[in-house]
Amino acid sequence: MPKASDVKEIRLKDLDEQKFIERQVRAIRGKVGEGVAINALSGGVDSSVVTMLGHRALGDRLRTVFIENGIMREGEPRLVVQAFKKLGVEVELIDAKKEFFSALKGLTDPEEKREAITQTFYKRVFGRIVRESKAKYLLQGTNFTDVEETVAGIKRQHNILAQLGIDTRKEFGYLVIEPIIELRKTGVRRVGRALGLPKDIFDRPPFPGPALAARVIGEVTPERIATVRKATAILDEELAGAKAFQWLAILHEDRVTGLRSGKRDFGMQIEVRCWNSTDAVTATPTRLGFDRLTRLADRMTSEVPGVVSVTYNLAKKPPSTIEAV
Repeated sequence: MPKASDVKEIRLKDLDEQKFIERQVRAIRGKVGEGVAINALSGGVDSSVVTMLGHRALGDRLRTVFIENGIMREGEPRLVVQAFKKLGVEVELIDAKKEFFSALKGLTDPEEKREAITQTFYKRVFGRIVRESKAKYLLQGTNFTDVEETVAGIKRQHNILAQLGIDTRKEFGYLVIEPIIELRKTGVRRVGRALGLPKDIFDRPPFPGPALAARVIGEVTPERIATVRKATAILDEELAGAKAFQWLAILHEDRVTGLRSGKRDFGMQIEVRCWNSTDAVTATPTRLGFDRLTRLADRMTSEVPGVVSVTYNLAKKPPSTIEAV
């Protein structure tokens, strides 16, 4: 894996999708040789593009796995497996929910949570898979913005390793291959389209590597994930077709005072964020319209147990960030 200083961005004006695909397919074949590689698929745009690049390069010598970590969106594992089966890629589901929630128990600091997810993902879960398969390589969807934000100290992205001086072969027992590390999200989408991914995959709103754990402020528990998962499902339904870069629902840590049936309901607060952006470096809140925001609030306070407050973020990036933690 390249060091952060060695990673050069391919700008959109310079991106030739077919040449990029051919170059990455050759690079993957060259690194893996006649061996086997493990591929980490989450269903997001980045990992989906890497999956198709790896599939073109290695065919049956690529073992694609979806880690069921308990912190994904509603129905995500089933939908991802079905979508890629149609594309000729078999995906193996690995149940690791207990391991992830055990690692996250009691943690409230954002960086500590990200580190717990990193260690669980790379050392405990994938370390075990790699040992069993005797694979020496892991393919993953690190993009240029992941590296940029981590190195700048904005936030530690869980998939940034060698760029922070981590020797993955020594630490985890395998090397990581990052085919799209030179691209930002818009470039990744263009490559996904060129690879033949359906629009509902290559044009999906971005989703963080730490999944819904990145949208829970405070401790991550199965119950709190269930709350933000339901709020996210409502948001996805209501904003389907919206011309926005990304949207998300965030569960805040503090309880707030509400009122139900004439009595105080000391409940939870959901913050909605929706962004216009092209590269995730800068972003502005999407003008959703008050009727749509009211409908979101009505649904979340009536359909998500315990939610009594719904807010909408109006701060630009910077100084805000797209994700909350």
